[in-house]
Amino acid sequence: MREIVFRVLSESNGLIEAETDDRTMRVRAPSLEDLHHEAREALITRFGPAHCAYKVRFSRALSASAIRPLRRPPAPCR
Repeated sequence: MREIVFRVLSESNGLIEAETDDRTMRVRAPSLEDLHHEAREALITRFGPAHCAYKVRFSRALSASAIRPLRRPPAPCR
């Protein structure tokens, strides 16, 4: 089974927007469940009956503010 990854671009105003890495498909919906449905519909439009061969996955990029600094020095290698 093939996998297609939609990167979440934004989550604002009650909408989640995601796009594939190659920018050929973009979907928008009010919830993650609806976003998955919209992604499946986009696959059906693009690939027709072959859409069944694809697994849909969503990825959220970590923003710089979500990365916490290390509070203690790293342990030395032994």
